[in-house]
Amino acid sequence: MSHDDPDHRFMHRAIALARNCPPSDTAYSVGAVIVVDGEEIATGFSRETDEKVHAEEAALNKLDPADPRLRRATIYSTLEPCSARATATRRPCTDRILAAGIPRVVIAWREPSLFVAACEGVDKLRDEGVRVVELTDLAEQAMSMNSHLDLS
Repeated sequence: MSHDDPDHRFMHRAIALARNCPPSDTAYSVGAVIVVDGEEIATGFSRETDEKVHAEEAALNKLDPADPRLRRATIYSTLEPCSARATATRRPCTDRILAAGIPRVVIAWREPSLFVAACEGVDKLRDEGVRVVELTDLAEQAMSMNSHLDLS
């Protein structure tokens, strides 16, 4: 796969967005881009609108949940979408992606067990028929803004 293909290009955009995150010792810095037919329709990053908002959540919040484009969209996230939230009032990003009907998710790295025991975002999405692509060659870049956390 070429490194200038659309998946890599949009993941680089998500990585750039993740650099906008206010630093946190209790959450990852993540960027997300929603793309339809090669065009960016929404972006988000962790803590963009409040201290608890996740990147995918921030991007999805900018669109009407009934937007028919979501049914043919790809969401690019620098980190595996969460399958559980520390705050019960907030819906996990995997559930938000499934509810939106997004058929394709591209990530750079899987969530380590630093804040949750085991993230099951990729497995849950795949179990529901979502195509998940992992760009592991970009994992290091996607993790770089989280270097202050113990990711071992």
